[in-house]
Amino acid sequence: MPRGRYNVILVMTDSLRKDHVGCYGNSWVRTPNIDRFAKESVMYAKAYPESLPTIPVRRAVYTGKRVFPFEPASRVKKGTPWIVHAGWQPLSDEDVTLSEVFKAAGYRTALIGDNYHLFEPGMNFNRGFDEWIFIRGQEWDKYRSAQLVSEDELEKHLTPKLKGTSVERLLRRYLSNVRFRRSEEDWFAPQTFREAIRWLEENRDAERFLLVLEPFDPHEPWDPPHEFVDMYDPGYQGKEVITPLYGPPDYLSERELKHMRAHYAGEVTLVDKWFGIFLEKFYELNLDKNTVLVFTSDHGHQLGEHNLTGKVSWGLYPELMDVPLLIRHPELVGAGEEVDEYVYNHDLFVTVCELAGVEHGQKVDGINVFNYVEREFARSGRSYVTSGFGYYVMYRDDEYWFISDREGKEAQLYDLKADPKLQKNIARECPRLAEKFYRKIVEDAGGCLPKLEPISLEAYMWYEQLYL
Repeated sequence: MPRGRYNVILVMTDSLRKDHVGCYGNSWVRTPNIDRFAKESVMYAKAYPESLPTIPVRRAVYTGKRVFPFEPASRVKKGTPWIVHAGWQPLSDEDVTLSEVFKAAGYRTALIGDNYHLFEPGMNFNRGFDEWIFIRGQEWDKYRSAQLVSEDELEKHLTPKLKGTSVERLLRRYLSNVRFRRSEEDWFAPQTFREAIRWLEENRDAERFLLVLEPFDPHEPWDPPHEFVDMYDPGYQGKEVITPLYGPPDYLSERELKHMRAHYAGEVTLVDKWFGIFLEKFYELNLDKNTVLVFTSDHGHQLGEHNLTGKVSWGLYPELMDVPLLIRHPELVGAGEEVDEYVYNHDLFVTVCELAGVEHGQKVDGINVFNYVEREFARSGRSYVTSGFGYYVMYRDDEYWFISDREGKEAQLYDLKADPKLQKNIARECPRLAEKFYRKIVEDAGGCLPKLEPISLEAYMWYEQLYL
């Protein structure tokens, strides 16, 4: 392989909180493999999604373009589920994707994952890949038509306030999908990483390759093998809540909430274990000498902080917004460095292209955050970041964190130095500051925030019948 022409592996987990990873300062969740990988990588301390949740993030990463501030619904292709989440739509015909760029450069390309939303009806995120493998059964995937879960089994996972909710509907689907699991290798993270290992072994003859690996875990439902939960809350007797209701956690007792957090932590450790097994094969095949390996996530998750569970659009706090980002260079350039600059997920498009020596020739919004030639790690020059999730937006810099609705009315403002846990909203005390940061968001959006039409009941019913 000519010098400067590297393979690329991009591992994109879903809902992995940065503060649940050891190399980012966590002391109680076990992530030894990610932590070891971090020692050979450049670690980014201020990485953020430019929009969220799942699909907007992939659109940004796969194209290098910002999805925020979202297109008005009237401009979105009919028959796609934009109606539930702004920006939740397929790649457009005009988009040129990372896989298409690498394929044009002579790379063998593959997408492997269990992220149902990348493959659900109407989506096209497998575009440009020579091979794509969809591991069935996650979340809402209509994988098995039979109702295979008993009422007794379902009852184990439902508190009284969860009955009759979307959580019950999801669990009826999901528990039927996973009814026939017998060993750890049957869980989704192991399946995904095992398929990736198989692909690496079978494609040793590829002169160059791009592998995008999309393990959906640690996204809910959080039901790793029980030994992983017992690491964090042994001896528990009670409801096993493995999927949160989005909003206030008043459907849980304090004890149930603690155990739900143990389920999430167990899922994180399961992902870490199988990422480690994947890394063993990575080194065994000597790919560490010629491959750029990126490990990241799309966003985090609320686990009771700020009186919220789930991914709630008005809860754009660090637990949801801070993401891990580790980039390992095959020559170990910058190994162990921690970058304290602001980076976005759509920066990955340009970064991996330039690291691999592939010319993309596209007009993109991202920048190279790993300039190894000048050894200037992520000197992006950004002094703040902005993001959007549905009807809500956020801004942060080194001093303040700001959240509001798209009209700037429901303002939350926090002083990061005096209040690092974001407990005291000072927006009313500092209206000029709040207005200043809202204006920064509007400026980043190109001067205006497009109006997002409310979701009609008819449209939602159509979405639910087709997708859920």
